[in-house]
Amino acid sequence: MLRAVLAVIVSYIVMFLLIFAAFSSAYLILGADQAFKPKLFLASNRWIALSLVVNFVVAVIGGLICAAIAKGGKAPLALATVVFVVGLLLAVPAVMKQRANSKMARVSSTSNLEAMQKAYWPTWVPFTFPFVGAIGVLIGGRLKRRA
Repeated sequence: MLRAVLAVIVSYIVMFLLIFAAFSSAYLILGADQAFKPKLFLASNRWIALSLVVNFVVAVIGGLICAAIAKGGKAPLALATVVFVVGLLLAVPAVMKQRANSKMARVSSTSNLEAMQKAYWPTWVPFTFPFVGAIGVLIGGRLKRRA
């Protein structure tokens, strides 16, 4: 039981760090003009697609790590549940952020910090992340069981 709890906690922390590193790197590579719609802090279609792929890949990695640490059991299912619930809880402030920031104008040189503070998604996007993440974790957990 303790091993399963540790597996979920460690996997979630690793997923958080991977997401942070991936999005910071992607923003540095793509820049504000590729990450946002023109003159807005609204995520571009390219950024949305990238985000869905990154979230899925990181979730699969998280599921693999969780299954490896837990060495069997239902730990990947528990992690998928955590990812889903936390994702839904984070979708609500994302929608509120959209409403607050939708009237802000963006200049071409936007720092990574400013982008994180002011960026927002179309309303439907934050609600897809919990599903993508949970499915990715479950797939990653199953991949480890087969290996």
